Amino acid sequence: MPSEGNVLPVATLCRPAVAVPEYVITLEETLELARSIHADHPQLLHALQLIENSRVRKRHLVQSAEEILERPGLEARTRRYEAEARRRVPPVVREALEHAHLTAKEIDLIVHVSCTGFMMPSLTAWLINSMGFRPETRRLPIAQLGCAADGAAINRAHDFCTAYPQANVLIVACEFCSLGDRPTDLETGTLLSDGLFGDAVAAAVVRGHGGTGVHLERNGSHLVPGTEDRRVPDSTALLAPVLAQLAGQHGWNASELDFYLVHAEGPRVLDELCAHLKVDPDRVRFSRATLAEYGNIGGAVVFDALARYFDEGTPTDRATGLIATFGPGITAEVTLGRWTVPVKPQPFAHTLIRSWN
Repeated sequence: MPSEGNVLPVATLCRPAVAVPEYVITLEETLELARSIHADHPQLLHALQLIENSRVRKRHLVQSAEEILERPGLEARTRRYEAEARRRVPPVVREALEHAHLTAKEIDLIVHVSCTGFMMPSLTAWLINSMGFRPETRRLPIAQLGCAADGAAINRAHDFCTAYPQANVLIVACEFCSLGDRPTDLETGTLLSDGLFGDAVAAAVVRGHGGTGVHLERNGSHLVPGTEDRRVPDSTALLAPVLAQLAGQHGWNASELDFYLVHAEGPRVLDELCAHLKVDPDRVRFSRATLAEYGNIGGAVVFDALARYFDEGTPTDRATGLIATFGPGITAEVTLGRWTVPVKPQPFAHTLIRSWN
């Protein structure tokens, strides 16, 4: 990647659009549901404590708790995923395009991330056919990176804009985690997951030239060897040096950046990452807010955290930051960027989507 002194065009990650579904389940309701279904579970108290420690106050779901308990088969869940995606994705895409001041015809690549549903052909084909994208728009579905997918999408968009400096990339994250809930499963890990994950759709544009947001300067990917069977919370000590090393290669100190947008499985990873990097916990407040209000929303987490950074109105021109996502593997996707504000900023026409009515 170009060094800081290089004058080549730099891609910009623009303001995301994010939407969450209408069904809401609170922490108290989640705990009560677990108590009612698993009253005789030998590890119930332990599971309830883990759910409380997740610090997830509420989650938004595409289906009610009653529907989740019906536990339909794979075919029915796949049909539900497709129907919900087609209903909920277009308004979020339109808003992301507005934030980037682009039209569908100006998009050269669509990156779609989801680990909670499957469509063949990919949702990207339906978007091109139904939303006015050019038929020659390139498509990149990413389906098996889990919680690292949002970072991978940003990095692949960055790579594309580096190869084609005037290109524009649309990223779409469509995660309906509740479709995979297994409320009758007796494993403690499943009980925790069912109380941690939420549903959301997010979209953001990476512009090859122009735009307001994060100038993407360097990215990297790292697979920790021999960790296929490990969980991210157990691997923080191995992941923190990856962030420090990439920042060091760019001439930055990973402990002294202005903002951190992190997609972690839960609060423990955020806490330990701050400790290992010697970072003030307040610097990851946007990631914490996403986790508390929406739960772990898969590939939409980083985009919601970035949207909150926009909403807070605190970014300053040239502020340095880090985007990091971690997933199974154990995998890390890391991006370094610098905030950019145009000389003549244009007002946004709409506020960020927060929920559907």
